Amino acid sequence: MREIENLIVRYSHLVDDARFHEFGALFDEGDFVSGGTVLRGSEEIVNLIASVLVVHDDGTLRTRHVTTNILIEVDEEYDRAEARSYYTIFQAVPGLLPFQPVAGGGYRDRFVRRDGTWRFARREITIDFTGDTRYHLKQGQAA
Repeated sequence: MREIENLIVRYSHLVDDARFHEFGALFDEGDFVSGGTVLRGSEEIVNLIASVLVVHDDGTLRTRHVTTNILIEVDEEYDRAEARSYYTIFQAVPGLLPFQPVAGGGYRDRFVRRDGTWRFARREITIDFTGDTRYHLKQGQAA
């Protein structure tokens, strides 16, 4: 289960650091679902997040995605797993109160194990709460 948890957390580190190509590679064989949009493969995902998220002068999003309440259920016989968790996105930028939450919601994940390695099969994101996203999302983007 630690490998699955590490995959969940790696997602957060890569997006916070704006390492979009590595982030997209997490879904080479999986679906990324947000707001009714279903994407598959790294190229589609990289294009979407690069068009929506603000990368600041330091090359990062100036965010911390904090993932909590991780519930993982593994089906060892069929090399599958499911997970549910919550996330809160904190951000600190000049002009915004220091380090405040800008969004929160949930992840519903499915994983498959191939050749002994766990991979995302699907990640569904819901956004339940939003704060001041003007420094996180490019102008005109929905939270």
